[in-house]
Amino acid sequence: MHKIVTILLRFSVAVVLIALLMIRATPPGREPIRIGVIYSLTGTMSVSEAPLIDAINLAVDEINNEGGLLGRSVAMTVVDGRSDWQVFAHEAERLITQEKVDVLFACWTSVCRKAVKQVVERFDHLLFYPVQYEGLEQSPNIVYTGSAPNQQIVPGTHWALEHFGSRVYLVGSDYIFPHTANIIIRDLITAIDGQVLAERYVPLGQQNVAAVVRDIRQQRPDVVLNTLNGDTNKAFFAGLLAAGLADIPLMSFSVSEGEMQAWRGDKLKRHFTVSSYFQSIDRPQNKRFVNAFGARFGKDRLIGDAMEAAYVSVKLWAQAVRDAGSAEVARVNRTILRQTVNGPSAIRSVDLSTRHTWKMVRIGQVKPGGQFEQVFATEKPLRPKPWPYYRTREQWFEVLESASSRDKAGASQGLQADVAFEDQSLQHKDSQ
Repeated sequence: MHKIVTILLRFSVAVVLIALLMIRATPPGREPIRIGVIYSLTGTMSVSEAPLIDAINLAVDEINNEGGLLGRSVAMTVVDGRSDWQVFAHEAERLITQEKVDVLFACWTSVCRKAVKQVVERFDHLLFYPVQYEGLEQSPNIVYTGSAPNQQIVPGTHWALEHFGSRVYLVGSDYIFPHTANIIIRDLITAIDGQVLAERYVPLGQQNVAAVVRDIRQQRPDVVLNTLNGDTNKAFFAGLLAAGLADIPLMSFSVSEGEMQAWRGDKLKRHFTVSSYFQSIDRPQNKRFVNAFGARFGKDRLIGDAMEAAYVSVKLWAQAVRDAGSAEVARVNRTILRQTVNGPSAIRSVDLSTRHTWKMVRIGQVKPGGQFEQVFATEKPLRPKPWPYYRTREQWFEVLESASSRDKAGASQGLQADVAFEDQSLQHKDSQ
């Protein structure tokens, strides 16, 4: 009996040793490909940003269910950016240097993107940015899957001026995107001899917008162009309703389906947005996307533009990994420039010269429940133009410098940061 026990013990030890040797001998290529995901789960931007994590999760699940990439699974490391650009920058560096992620999917606000941009350029890494923005930027280390100005700000403003009138009220959050977007918007209004009745900014996350609402009620503009971000929109929409302004034409540039539902933007009767994607789009690819998302996260969940762009970002990256035969950043960064996917919104291609994506332009009116009814759409995706054509890059930098020096309504801090970030990265642009 003792001999049998001894033999069994020796056999068990041998099995354990063999298992350990097999684990040690497992080729590194079998380890998961790790991706870093940084969005705000807390703070003023959480309602907007947290759903993007779910969209990325869906794309990763689909990839893994199809066998992964290069025989490896894809693993997400998710970090809360806490609606703070310093946290975004710190976590981006930590994910790159300590967690050794192969790519970053991150950022909503432009100030966060500008901060993370410096990090990915310093480490020659790769970031996918899925949110519509003010443009005037390119980086050899970023793929911009959100709309450039010619795919959102410019056509949306044109449409609003044509349909509602040229007496315009501008309201936005006090940081880079609204200030820069309103420079472009002012150019368009000036071109048709229109009038900017006021240009008002409130701090990001500010809930006291009573003064702005009173001013709108007094001035009665033809249309309000809204570049508020985050949950300030909740207070703004509530203020308009309380002031009896539910019928005033309003074009919101940074609010999609889920936020409309959460913040009662659907109660405003003439509320519009310009976007590349609406959940209501009648395309087979979108129906599959909506059904898959609903099955995974709940059929009552609404899907917005940045969520679709985040989902497409993962699909573009995955194709680039397959083409490169590697998840190594430098190799993927080369192959990403020739990727195209047939996404929920349209065929989406990475533009070789700008690293932005070709996108549709759609304008929708919000309906009860938060969904949009499309009232306008381009016939096909537009090529991105991050630098509006009517000025050169050098002239745009001069405009930003001039605006930052005026210190109007607290604008200078954000714009000076904008110019500083850009000045530090100019040396990289020629390599694109």
